[in-house]
Amino acid sequence: MMDPHASIKEIEHGHSPRAIAQRLEEGPQANYLRDWVLGGIDGAVTTFAIVAGVAGAALSPKIILILGAANLLADGFSMAAGNYSGVKAEKDEYKRLKEMELRHIALAPEGEREEIRQIFAAKGFEGDDLERAVEIITDSQERWVRVMLEEEHGAPKVERSALKSGFVTFVAFFVCGAVPLLPFIFGGAGHALTIASIMTGAVFFGIGALKSKWSTVKWWRSGLETFTIGMLAASFAYVVGALLKSWVGV
Repeated sequence: MMDPHASIKEIEHGHSPRAIAQRLEEGPQANYLRDWVLGGIDGAVTTFAIVAGVAGAALSPKIILILGAANLLADGFSMAAGNYSGVKAEKDEYKRLKEMELRHIALAPEGEREEIRQIFAAKGFEGDDLERAVEIITDSQERWVRVMLEEEHGAPKVERSALKSGFVTFVAFFVCGAVPLLPFIFGGAGHALTIASIMTGAVFFGIGALKSKWSTVKWWRSGLETFTIGMLAASFAYVVGALLKSWVGV
């Protein structure tokens, strides 16, 4: 709901004719912030869970570092590869749909025009305005296909790079996932787990606050939510490690 007391200075971009023209000319830009958030959360959660689990089993800090490093590299690469494959699959699907629409326009142009007509009729166009809209859209094959892809198939307007998505995911996983290991690298044992918990909790909260950009949830609520999820995962791993230690007797 819009704040009735909001100032015109608080809106996100200008609305002068020149500002609008420039923004539309530039078009929507690919955003990889989502990849960073996903990679960061997964990296912090999985690495801290390993740290907590091994610490719960009262094993050597060296084992924590070995398992943590293995997780950073192996799981980080795995998640990056999965994200790369997912984005590439989306691009391949877009290409397939585009080729299909081009084929349909060539073989059944009247049927495709009727699809455009019904799409814009559902938007409230009617009569001469509707027919004029259909004429304008179908006058350009590129525009025709783009409208069909977005309106009929829900294809995104912005094309994301699969390579960039995978790279950003890996970097975020590695950077955020390395935080729980730092106290064990520079401090050995002692209070390393406590320090790691505090540092990782801060990472969880920061990532959650960043994640609020995709929702209407307040930044602090999103931060607390991610913080709670991450710490619960770590607590569970710690308890499992402690139980296994007592059962196995290591």
